[in-house]
This record gives sequence, C-alpha cells and structure tokens, in this order.
Amino acid sequence: MSFEKLGVMKPLLSAIKELGYKNPTTIQTRAIPLVLAKEDVFATAQTGTGKTAAFGLPMLQRLRNTSADENRTLRGVILSPTRELSIQIYEDLNNYAKNMKLNIAVLVGGKDIESQQRILNKGVDIVIATPGRLIEHVDKGLKLNDVEIFVLDEADRMLDMGFVKEIKKTHPLLPKRHQTLLFSATYSDKVRKLSKLILTKPQFIESAKKNSTVDTINQVAYMVDTDKKAALCAYLIGSRNFRQVLVFTKTKVSADELVEELKKDGLKADVIHGDKTQAKRLKTLNMFKEEKIRVLVATDIASRGLDIEELPYVINYELPSVPEDYVHRVGRTGRAGREGEAITLLDIYEKFDIKEIERLIGQKIPKETVEGFEPDPTIRRKDVEETKLKSEHKKEIKKPRKKHYKKTTNKHRKVTKRG
Repeated sequence: MSFEKLGVMKPLLSAIKELGYKNPTTIQTRAIPLVLAKEDVFATAQTGTGKTAAFGLPMLQRLRNTSADENRTLRGVILSPTRELSIQIYEDLNNYAKNMKLNIAVLVGGKDIESQQRILNKGVDIVIATPGRLIEHVDKGLKLNDVEIFVLDEADRMLDMGFVKEIKKTHPLLPKRHQTLLFSATYSDKVRKLSKLILTKPQFIESAKKNSTVDTINQVAYMVDTDKKAALCAYLIGSRNFRQVLVFTKTKVSADELVEELKKDGLKADVIHGDKTQAKRLKTLNMFKEEKIRVLVATDIASRGLDIEELPYVINYELPSVPEDYVHRVGRTGRAGREGEAITLLDIYEKFDIKEIERLIGQKIPKETVEGFEPDPTIRRKDVEETKLKSEHKKEIKKPRKKHYKKTTNKHRKVTKRG
C-alpha cells in the first residue's frame, strides 16, 4: 500500500516524499481513508507509529484553502496535552503543508497571548493548542462555530493531567456537524467514557494490543542499590558509549540532582521539567536533537511529544508514578520501525511497581546485573558509617521513651486504684 493509493493528494505526496516517507504505517493505512471519508475515529496506537501523519495528512487535504487571508475561518482544532507536543505537531503539519495555501497557528502557554491573538486575527485555518490556552482564547472571543475537524491527540494523557473540564467546555462550542478524531496511546476506562461523550458512531482502530510497547524496543531492568543509581547511570552511558540518551526521573528534584552528578562524571547533560521556562526547554531540546548535549534528563512532562529522530536509548532512572507513563517513556525510542533500547534502573523499593508495569504491557522485563560495574568503595564506607550513626541515634532516643512510658503508666494505675 502507498500513500497515493490511500487517496493522499499530490501537494502532500511531494512534501512527505522530501521528508523521507516511503510506505504508510499501519495506523496511517487504516486512519487516512476514514478521515477523508469524514468518519469519526477512535484510534489507539503505540507511540512512534506515525499518529500525527495519520490525522494530519487527511486533515490538511480536507481543509485545503484557496481563499484570501481575510476570508479565512478557523476550521480545524487539534488539542494536545503539552506545549512540546503541540509545537511538534505544528512543525510536522507545516512540513506536510509546504505546498498548500493553509495558515496554521500554535497556541500554548508560556507565550504572549496578545501576539497569538494578532496571529488569529489575520485569519487561520488550523490551530494546535493545549486545552487551557485554547479556553483562554475562547474567553477572549475566539469562535469555534465553523470548526469542521476536532482532534484530540494523546487523549489519555490529557485526562491524566486533569484537562477533562477544558475538553468538556470546548466540545459544546463546536458546530453540531463536525468530525472528531480521538487518538490515544493507551486504552483506559477514562478514554472510553470520553469517547462516548464526544464521538458519533466512531470507527474504531486498534493498531496494537492495549497498552503494549513497540516490538522493536529491547527492554531490560538492571538491579541496583538506590544510592548507586547515579553511578550506574553514568557508567552505562560512558562504558557503552551511548551517543544520545534520554533519562527519565520521577521528580524535578531528582532530575536536577542527577544532572549535576552526570556532569561531575564528565558527561554533557542538561534537564527539562516544569520549573524551566518554555524558551529554556525548547533551547535544551534543540541542543539535544543536534547532539550538542549527550544526555537529556526529563520528568514525565517530556514523555509525550518528544520526537527525536533515531533516538537509540531511553533510561528509566526512576519508575513513573503511573504505569501507563512507562509506555510513553519507552516509546521515545524504537520509533517508525527502528530499533531502540529501554533500560530501567530498578531498586528494591520499585519491585512492586515493575510488576504493575509488566501486567500492563503483558510481558516480563528481564532483570539483570551489570558486569564490571564497581562503584567507588569510599561511597560505600560513608553509607555504612551514616547508617551506623543513625541506628545508634535511634537506640538512644528509644530507651528513655520506654522508661518514661512505663513510669507514667504505673503512676496512672496507682491514681486510678485510689480513686
């Protein structure tokens, strides 16, 4: 099957050919004809399988415009959970539409809302937005009554991030007759409930098993003491010569701490998380894509929307709070049929969490130890001494408390007897 046989028009075909697209992926083969036929679609697919092109190409074809800018009305809306993903979709759609007369805008937080309004006032065909920023523009007068296609990308993530109110507020503002496309990396009760609310007789596409990971990703977990994780992370990157690796942490604090440790080991590393400005995050991400930074440490804010071509390695420094986020994290590698490796650094406290993830993805993740890894013995001696001191300190505190408790109790008993 080719893109041409799927009904994709020539201006789009020439654009994607320049981008190196050859044959459509499974999700693209199944979704493109349905979108062109104006059907509502509920699609679940693994990350890295080409979902953006699956809804983007037919959307651009359906909304192709030859009218002047002043006559343009907003006819397409794409919602995504994060700024990074919104900007990535915006870049992809502009690349696809380079031979077409379409105006596309991106509306995300961290950017001046007045400058975004000026762009909207000039006339746009499609906007890509985060849910909160779209509502801000609606409150300032943006009309959605001419929208023909409404897309929810990474719907499960939007619900996990608490955007259900914004989605429910947006939907009634759309015209009665419009097409809705819902794409989700995972399949959950929340997503199913949302689909019943916003979709009309949808065509269901399941291009992979529920919550599964891509077959081309080699997954492994290395057992390690909690206090040795940073040392092992640096050892793996250095000894195996990882040229480019994305490392996920659970919190912003641990992300910052890990970056400092990696820098001490001579690795070029930087971090992106919610406390960084949008400009700083984008600058860091671009430096990583250009391989000016070898290690990018990120919290789960970056587990969706990062499209790094041929990213070979992902490391879970800490397991995510939500098992589904493991699927999104490892989905940053092994994209578009390429091979990738997902490594998890697993300590004793995370043994239960890894079992939850294995149940979710329906497969066992091999547990191994790293041969040749010998952390600095002075660190071990320091840890032992600290543990010994803490233990002695606890004993000192415990004894007087016990005596005091008995004394008080006996006194209380005597008083009670006399009374």
